[in-house]
Amino acid sequence: MVETDDDLEERALVRRAKGGDDGAFAEIVRLHQSTVFRAGWVITRNATDAEDVASRAFQKAHRALGRFCDGEPVRPWLLAIVANEARSHRRSAARREAATLRFADDQRSLSQPSPGDRVEGRERRNELLTAINALGADAREVVTCRYLLELSEAETASALKVPIGTVKSRTARALAALREYLGEDNG
Repeated sequence: MVETDDDLEERALVRRAKGGDDGAFAEIVRLHQSTVFRAGWVITRNATDAEDVASRAFQKAHRALGRFCDGEPVRPWLLAIVANEARSHRRSAARREAATLRFADDQRSLSQPSPGDRVEGRERRNELLTAINALGADAREVVTCRYLLELSEAETASALKVPIGTVKSRTARALAALREYLGEDNG
């Protein structure tokens, strides 16, 4: 596996944060806050709850930084913490509120879609989110990690603390359920 400049920079930030540099930890938070929030939202299904979960997850990560294995990627470690925190929050919550997941516009595309394409894309995205929300918690979490957060199978396994085979089987079952829900042909 080839290390990128980002990997090296992140490792340096972790070393500095472990050494007590709060600015370095703040930079780690900045780099991962969007992903951590989205993971929290998918599990809690409430933006306010997701913000609380993300905040508590970063606090726990800061306290546990000394136990973080040097050289390991930070994102799966943080996502494992936020997933545990969100599950705990979800189990203890007396009620659940519906919220709308807002995705950042894809900055990779330079072309502007037509108004009709934007409406159709928004409708398709809402239909897909409804289908994802209809999945069971385990399937929803694996789909979120693999496709919304764009984690690899190994990162997903690490974040969810399950074997990679479990990630593969949950992914296959979740995708089949989504195709069925959306009325799409499996071929």
